Amino acid sequence: MFFLLLLMLVSGIDRTSSCWAADRPNVLFLICDDLNCDIGCYGHAQVKTPNIDALANRGVRFANAHCQYPLCGPSRASFMAGWYPDQTLIHRNAIHIRERAPNVVTMSQHFRAADYFATRIGKIYHYNVPLHIGTGGHDDPYSWNKTINPRGRDVIDQDQVITLRPGQYGGTLSWLAAEGTDAEQTDGIAAAETVAQLKHHADNDENFFLAVGLYRPHTPYVAPKKYFDMYPLDQINVPTVPKDYPQSLPAPAAKSISRKKEQLNLDPEVAKQAIQAYYASISFADAQLGLILDALQETGLDKNTIVLFTSDHGYHMGEHGHYQKTTLFENATHVPLVIAGPGVQAGQVAETMAEMVDFYPTLSELAGLPKPAATSGISLVPALQDSSNVVRESALTQFENGYSLRTADFRFTQWGKDGSDGAELYDHRQDPAEMNNLAGDPAYAATQQQLEKQLRMRISQAGESPAGNRRTTQEIDRQVQSKR
Repeated sequence: MFFLLLLMLVSGIDRTSSCWAADRPNVLFLICDDLNCDIGCYGHAQVKTPNIDALANRGVRFANAHCQYPLCGPSRASFMAGWYPDQTLIHRNAIHIRERAPNVVTMSQHFRAADYFATRIGKIYHYNVPLHIGTGGHDDPYSWNKTINPRGRDVIDQDQVITLRPGQYGGTLSWLAAEGTDAEQTDGIAAAETVAQLKHHADNDENFFLAVGLYRPHTPYVAPKKYFDMYPLDQINVPTVPKDYPQSLPAPAAKSISRKKEQLNLDPEVAKQAIQAYYASISFADAQLGLILDALQETGLDKNTIVLFTSDHGYHMGEHGHYQKTTLFENATHVPLVIAGPGVQAGQVAETMAEMVDFYPTLSELAGLPKPAATSGISLVPALQDSSNVVRESALTQFENGYSLRTADFRFTQWGKDGSDGAELYDHRQDPAEMNNLAGDPAYAATQQQLEKQLRMRISQAGESPAGNRRTTQEIDRQVQSKR
């Protein structure tokens, strides 16, 4: 009880306020792992995601949402705290959020303090995949009332996985067209657990914040065979890039697309298999989301539940010659974001820029909770009420010593202090694939100067110390094995 009272004081929640009304909405937070925007409602002609598409039809899809760090651990800590990575001080995996920010009030904590019952199913904070499946990973126990850690046959059958680096599964391209049913897979178990929780909540009056983290399509790309059959290899296209393309990039950018040596210059047939498996994993994850969303409707909870669907960052599947994440290109920063529920327009597309740090204040406002005391995000509610509203002019992403600013028309990236290690400028009106670096082009000098100024301002703001929060920079030398 004392802990909850302390949370209410820190969060600024007043039990006598109107947010304690019986009809306040619930929250269903759905997140896939390593999912890019290769899905139907984002215009991909091949990948089948009927359930995500249906959710978008009854809510608002954000066309320009971006992560703050294209790596699981830093990204997840960032959106759960509502802070930028330079504020959480988490720039790599295997760090628990309270090892850097001991008294942070996380998003679900904020809801717990308002008497919401907070449950985590699967991966919300960082987990080493597949090593930590079935465990608490790098979870934050203060964020939840209840946790559920599903573990399926995808872990048991790991020795059957095809991998480009023997003994490695989570950090390299790896896949398996699995035997058995959806229900036997970890994400199938997670969906069943979620359905059970929804039925439980439908039978009582407590408000809930239910966070469900699916593991797919994270490597290894494991899904039942029927999902692989949806994507015949002869229909898979492999992106190609000019042989001398890396020479057009600053050294850190070139390094970011070449760090996985076993994935460079993939044989086209191997690349097709990897892409097929990634697509299969997406459709498998979509099917599990469908079970959850069907249960939400069948219980009647959909009428009073805010649903937020997203991923932790984007992903490359051969673009720029790279596979997986950890770049400052659009493929790695761009995330799917769909929000639906009470107070949200149906079937709309918001073009405003959006960031993952915006989730915390957005869900708080939709639920009628007070504004979080020390978050850095901006509420997206104006765009949910009228999709033409512009909430943000730019989105900021960082990786290693680089910072990237995405505006409606451009992406501008600097590596090193004030661009000492090089810069990139892409005109999305003509080059949405970001293959033609215009940094230093005299025709874009004025644009580059303006974007440099904006980027400096955004970096400065993203590094400000969160009010009233203690942080530590103590070195953490934790290495987590990646083998089974």
